[in-house]
Amino acid sequence: MPQPTPSARLSVQLARWYRHNARDLPWRRPAFHETYGAWGVLVSEFMLQQTPVNRVIPYLEAWLARWPDPPTMADASPADVVRQWANLGYPRRALWLHRAAVEITRVHDGHVPRDVDSLLSLPGIGDYTARAVAAFAHGDRHPVVDTNTRRVLARAIEGRAQPRATSRRDLKLMESLLPSSAAESAVFNAAMMELGATVCTARAPRCARCPLRSDCAWLAAGMPDTGDVRRRQAAYEGSDRQARGAVLRTLRDAAGEPVAMADVIADWPDQLQRDRAIDSLVADGLAEASEHGLSLPR
Repeated sequence: MPQPTPSARLSVQLARWYRHNARDLPWRRPAFHETYGAWGVLVSEFMLQQTPVNRVIPYLEAWLARWPDPPTMADASPADVVRQWANLGYPRRALWLHRAAVEITRVHDGHVPRDVDSLLSLPGIGDYTARAVAAFAHGDRHPVVDTNTRRVLARAIEGRAQPRATSRRDLKLMESLLPSSAAESAVFNAAMMELGATVCTARAPRCARCPLRSDCAWLAAGMPDTGDVRRRQAAYEGSDRQARGAVLRTLRDAAGEPVAMADVIADWPDQLQRDRAIDSLVADGLAEASEHGLSLPR
């Protein structure tokens, strides 16, 4: 009897592990897909960008309860959207999601498109999100590569401690490993992401619990330190991001009324940073300046 190829063996090992170890997350439940369809997946993917799962879940549930489909969200104002986003972080995602809802309603009759190119044409959607929606919402066969997947690929396949600087190569590598079946490829995508998030973690991988330990190139090589070229995120405390967040919090608390410019985080210790934060929020469309002061976008 012919032996399974390494990629086929990888798929079987991961699928078996995933069935018994996958976290119970809202967007993985059948009821979630029946209720919100591709829109629910799209919203979850926007929120999960650079944000931990446990922070996303309550925001996602509240968001979909208020805006269960693209047309209802398209009717909302940018101010409502930014206010609902609250302190989830990286608030430009809220505006992009709103613009995507408007485009979906206008161009696609309120239905999230299925093909990757149409998804990529929507505001705020890149390679990962487009393929995640196509694979997890529509069940199509596409490689889905996020930060966690890239780390598993780097270690298990390439024998590296951390991913390389660029990700296009990882997309091709992931595609070469996908099972031919669309259903099996969706499980493989999800399992690779889950493995990277819970076992093959960046700082303390749990190799003894890994279903790929017998085939992992990095483990076989003795877990060498091959360097880390990942871009480091600047500290939040004292950063421009923190100042921007403080300005937005002030505007959200103002209940739609403009805040006099002099009163916007007036006690911020660095006035130049405060002004820079205000200017950048206006430039990003997250705030509007007028003779009456500063407010959320209308």
